Amino acid sequence: MKVVLVNKSDRTGGAAVACRRLQKALQKAGADAKLLVQEKNDDDQTVKITGTGFWKRKKNFLLFVLERFYFLFYEASKEIRFAFSPAIAGENIYKNNLIKEADIIHIHWFNQGFLSLKNLKRLIALNKPIVWTLHDMWAFTGGCHYSGDCENYMVSCGNCPFIKNPSEKDLSYKILKKKKTILKDANITFVTCSNWLKAKAKESSLLKDFIVVSIPNPIDQKQFYPMDKKMIREKLSLPADKKLILFAAANISDKRKGLSYLLKALELVEKNNSIPTDLEIVTFGKSDDSVFNNLPFNVHNLGILSKTEKIAEAYNAADLFVLPSLEDNLPNTIMESLACGTPVLAFKTGGIPEMIDHKKNGYLADYKSAEDLKKGLVFILNHP
Repeated sequence: MKVVLVNKSDRTGGAAVACRRLQKALQKAGADAKLLVQEKNDDDQTVKITGTGFWKRKKNFLLFVLERFYFLFYEASKEIRFAFSPAIAGENIYKNNLIKEADIIHIHWFNQGFLSLKNLKRLIALNKPIVWTLHDMWAFTGGCHYSGDCENYMVSCGNCPFIKNPSEKDLSYKILKKKKTILKDANITFVTCSNWLKAKAKESSLLKDFIVVSIPNPIDQKQFYPMDKKMIREKLSLPADKKLILFAAANISDKRKGLSYLLKALELVEKNNSIPTDLEIVTFGKSDDSVFNNLPFNVHNLGILSKTEKIAEAYNAADLFVLPSLEDNLPNTIMESLACGTPVLAFKTGGIPEMIDHKKNGYLADYKSAEDLKKGLVFILNHP
């Protein structure tokens, strides 16, 4: 059986990580599984790029710019610029040989200039079975990736909080209407990574009548597993006698990541003298460690970790991993940390409660409560 997985990138973002792991799992199961991407970073020959060369890179950038520039005229503020995707620009991958030869097309994340809604329509017109794995809410909303408190996607969208001049038939209404037209009678099975996202999809006016199944993302426990903490800390030049909190600092300017709540929780820890003063912070990713400057804790930045073994070592070096996201589906980072035996502190939101067993392998803090986040931090460090 030939399966072609479709994703924007083979490495960048949580969807890319999950997609690659699924591809490898399918290959181990005997499927001829290849991945088609717009941006390739890996030298794996089963990962195919839609095109190479200087002008192709320029075209990719132009598609990205067209997508973002279009939304500039609608966005409520620049803070939500990448939280909404109109899907008006993309590539005609339906002509690609991998697509033509495939028995099944497995779509993942394709925004920011990879596929447009028009391109999606052409894929559906091939009449091949399609599986669409959802990594956020975008597939069934009028453009937002996470709706927050808005429930308009249950009806017809419109009056969108991401639009600067919201109205009953604004851009979100038009996009959702277009999606309904494109998906009518489409041979698509939708997969969500969490039961939470499945419930949201079935509540939506767009996917309520489609088959939606929940299948958690796979993880290779030969790559993520408990290691000798003392040895790993020595290897990473981290202190052996300190309590280390790990924070994956990707796009910390995104309010959805909840960094402000973590900072407040750490302030409360210091103010209340809740734990001994041997607490230190470890970060990896695109980190601006200046955000921790007002806290009396040393910060160790491991930089951008692209190799799986380095990421696994970071989890193993820590006493706990904290993910203060305000909206999330089924974060790979939580799964990775738990596989390494490192407890996780996170808010009770999205699909996260499906992964953390409260006060057993981590702590589920009350939503948007820095005080309870602090309590969770103290609880985990006092119950190793």
